Amino acid sequence: MRKIKVSATIGYMVLLLMYVPTGLAVAQNKPQPVSESPTAPFELKNGDRVVFLGNSLFENDFQYGYLELALTTRWPDRDVTYRNLGWAGDNVFGVARGTITNPPTAYELLMEHITKAQPTVVFLAYGGIEAQDGEAGLPAFKEGLTKLLDKIDALGARAVLVSPIPILTADSTGSLALRNAMLELYSSAIAKMAADRGKRFVDIFKPIQEIKQKAALTENGIHLNAMGYYQLATILEKGLGLPPRSEPISITISKAGAETTAPVKILSSGADLQFTINERYLPLPLPKENSKPTVPGQIMKISGLKKGFYTLTADNEEVITASASKWAEGVDISQGPSFEQAHELQQMILKKNDLFFFQYRPPNTTYIVGMRAHEQGRHTKGLEDQSIIIKWLEGQIALIRAPKSKTYQLTLLK
Repeated sequence: MRKIKVSATIGYMVLLLMYVPTGLAVAQNKPQPVSESPTAPFELKNGDRVVFLGNSLFENDFQYGYLELALTTRWPDRDVTYRNLGWAGDNVFGVARGTITNPPTAYELLMEHITKAQPTVVFLAYGGIEAQDGEAGLPAFKEGLTKLLDKIDALGARAVLVSPIPILTADSTGSLALRNAMLELYSSAIAKMAADRGKRFVDIFKPIQEIKQKAALTENGIHLNAMGYYQLATILEKGLGLPPRSEPISITISKAGAETTAPVKILSSGADLQFTINERYLPLPLPKENSKPTVPGQIMKISGLKKGFYTLTADNEEVITASASKWAEGVDISQGPSFEQAHELQQMILKKNDLFFFQYRPPNTTYIVGMRAHEQGRHTKGLEDQSIIIKWLEGQIALIRAPKSKTYQLTLLK
């Protein structure tokens, strides 16, 4: 379940009362999805609308924004819209969404949410809830997943199927091994359906299970925390066939000057080494509470330095200080201007997603669009107008999603 932060300011409370589903037009006569190889490198195109659809695996990322941050920074030159339709406790029949009235049924509401989002790409993550029904529930799950894929196809969107994640710690409800065996069974069923229908499948079950420090990834063994979503974002990137975000930097200093290879360009090799790095993507910033990084950032090796300690700066902002021997071994760069820019971008994404969350599922839904709309239905227009703010925030995201050119300098401490 998503944790909701409520501000005490009057202005924010007014905004909360104004959020409602946007009046997006229902797409008509959209073409069938373009055929693509599930093994080809994944790509988002200018104008794509990406939807995350599933249970708490997606909804809980509203708190962290790592999945959207990862994809946003991969194509910084392209305008791509993201909408998170994850709903805690949901299954392929949308059972958890029945919160307004009947009609619409929970399933009708699920179909409405998908249609209004007008997706061109849908990341589909179900199976975690259904696996609790064991092997007996598998036929119903396949039926529901088939219908969802039919709907996505009818909208002309590409579907990327994602496996459920494993349970990482035992509890009092049953055997950990048995529950994970069922999750793996459902994961295999998803993979087979993806193969049968020519869809892309990303296995996140096994990669998460293989992480050594599993306890640091969840809040309760089931729901991922900030580090869990950081890891999930990197696993998703790899599963989509995307290249590493950065490549090791190696610079060799000699009497003749300094030598290196792309993406580094040497500006000066005199008393202070100066260089630039052609950064294709912003880095993924580690969670702020992660005091001891366990995931390497940008590895930078600088050999040939005289004995002493050297400080690396980026546009005159200190990044890190290390000895000559450490620089020769390779220093892990996990802070500095690029990481600060990525963190700023992440915060902007979170603000935008907060607005969207309360817009498409406001706390007083029943009174605005449900069976008691006769009481507060007048707020519908005001809530739809929140799309203006969301659009403005998306414009701000576009301004800071690409790496900025920086001049690095390595200086000997005296």
